[in-house]
Amino acid sequence: MKTRHFAQLVGLSALWGASFLFLRIASPLLGPTVMATSRVLLATLTLAALMGLLREPWPWRHWRELLRLGLLALAAPFLLHAWAALRLPAGYSALLNTTVVLFGTLASAWHGQDTLSARKLVGCAIGFAGVALILQLGPVEPTAANLLAALACIAAAACYGVSTPLMKKATEHMQPLAIATGISAAAFVMLLPAGLWGLPQANFTPMAMVAVLIMGVFTSGLAYWLNLRIIRHISPVAATSPAFLIPVFGVTWGHLFLGESLSPGIFAGGALVLLATALVTGFNPWRRTGVESPP
Repeated sequence: MKTRHFAQLVGLSALWGASFLFLRIASPLLGPTVMATSRVLLATLTLAALMGLLREPWPWRHWRELLRLGLLALAAPFLLHAWAALRLPAGYSALLNTTVVLFGTLASAWHGQDTLSARKLVGCAIGFAGVALILQLGPVEPTAANLLAALACIAAAACYGVSTPLMKKATEHMQPLAIATGISAAAFVMLLPAGLWGLPQANFTPMAMVAVLIMGVFTSGLAYWLNLRIIRHISPVAATSPAFLIPVFGVTWGHLFLGESLSPGIFAGGALVLLATALVTGFNPWRRTGVESPP
């Protein structure tokens, strides 16, 4: 993997790590359905504006594929994470989200787009160890509601993992911006009835609206466009590797903006996570530029 792509993945991790904090702010105020619907609406408007500015055509003839991707990559996981944010701390959700790498690895192997190498499996194991060391989370009461919320996070991660090789395949015949805009619009159509149903109970405070705006424009719209641009050049498994780094940034943003304390294992755990990401992606800063490692 080229240094440029690796740096872009780290940047995506920083954006997506912040989204778990914003979910904890906005979801209790707006409700999960309004939260998820507003998020994809803002993403769609942002990307549609870019489509018009760059004069890119809409991929209407691929609407069936975009509906499938919109469900797996946006509508289902956004709604599941928004619902889980009512019950679980942001750190727990970010930790459970790391399972996207396992689901992505299995899905990519199933589609013949990647291989299950020992290096990647070791990288997954090191990544989970690093995330656990970083978070050092206290016990969460194992109530039925909390267990269901944890299962919702894992289901969201499964959706992300399964959709990644499908999005990689879509980049072979569609432009990244067209895909990002199309799946956002498809997700909005699917979530709109639920969003309208939850609208009367939503509390549109300034803080909630700012959180949704940041998630819709940056962590959903622009970030998914960037993600699809990267996917064109790397393997689907490598594209899921930001899931390991997301808890690192989630803890960091919580410390900087919410005053949350840093765990003693942040530095050692961060080093393990970076090593895991390099193993999964095949990134080697000492290798000649443009030379990819074997899968």
